[in-house]
Amino acid sequence: MHPKQSGKPAAPLLFLVCAVIIGLWAALPAAAVENAGASPPVLVVDPGHGGLDGGATAADGSLESAINLAIALRVRALARLFGVQVRLTRDGEELDYPPEAETVHAKKVWDQKRRVALIRQTEGAMLLSIHQNKYPDARPRGSQVLYARTPDSAAWAELTHANLIAALCKDNRRVAAPISEDIYLMREIDCPGILVECGFLSNPQEAQKLKSPGYQLELALVLTASYLQFLSTQFQGDTG
Repeated sequence: MHPKQSGKPAAPLLFLVCAVIIGLWAALPAAAVENAGASPPVLVVDPGHGGLDGGATAADGSLESAINLAIALRVRALARLFGVQVRLTRDGEELDYPPEAETVHAKKVWDQKRRVALIRQTEGAMLLSIHQNKYPDARPRGSQVLYARTPDSAAWAELTHANLIAALCKDNRRVAAPISEDIYLMREIDCPGILVECGFLSNPQEAQKLKSPGYQLELALVLTASYLQFLSTQFQGDTG
């Protein structure tokens, strides 16, 4: 993909999504946020993989873990601009494994349990886990949102998935879906949680976009706007 094509939609999308964020969040009375629950929601952003686990790999060797982290850091920066409390399950590519985790498997198990503990210890947590897809066939492209079997997860996922399609891939025919019980992190949480497969590293054109800072910003904008939009509907419902 040519550089001009990959960066072309960024400016209009930036203005559109920022307008949505500002309009929804500014219109929400502070009292509604304070009265919505015992504590304000905390967005826990989980950049999938990391450390010894690079996740999926693009044809040029680019690691999923690095792309996940780049998008997650942008989500954190944008969300904080609007006063959202944010926690990351990791903020770098390196992980400080304990000495007792001697094998690669043991290190991965430790990391997953660590993330679950962090989420459970966060009062008012809402989990956004960021990943990239891969498939043996190079043709599939586009994002998909999967959701945990916890209250509010499906509604948040459906809203986020619809926004990603509308903003970034209008011919995407996938739908938001429940995530497999085999995914430990999503199975063990007790809060609302969604996992976003942002695109396919197995598709060369999409892999180039996913590595682009401009497209990473676009994804982060849609994810942040969707989170705020979902919260606004929840607060409005709570306040009648």
